[in-house]
Amino acid sequence: MSANVLEITDSVFDTEVLKSTLPVIVDLWAPWCGPCRMLAPLMETLAGSYRGKLKITKINTDDNPEMSTKYQVMAIPTLLFFKQGQLVERSTGVKSQNELEEIIRTSLGVTK
Repeated sequence: MSANVLEITDSVFDTEVLKSTLPVIVDLWAPWCGPCRMLAPLMETLAGSYRGKLKITKINTDDNPEMSTKYQVMAIPTLLFFKQGQLVERSTGVKSQNELEEIIRTSLGVTK
């Protein structure tokens, strides 16, 4: 994993996501999930492109089921988009870089 993407757990979710001063994308994934592994390099690219403007995190749903339950995640990969501690958008499945950048721009108000 890139140093740009922060791996988090249920126990630090509030601090890293809800109390973050930056908008946050939470990538809910599992090691056995093929589409999750396909999405990982794109998340690393986005984290590098938006460094200092956006925080990108990953949470392993197998090891950390609490957030999956709280946010009613029924399939992975699921991306949760937070701005000022509020969930503003969600996306399930693999998306293109252009699709994700559109969500980042429109839902989070962040540009490169």
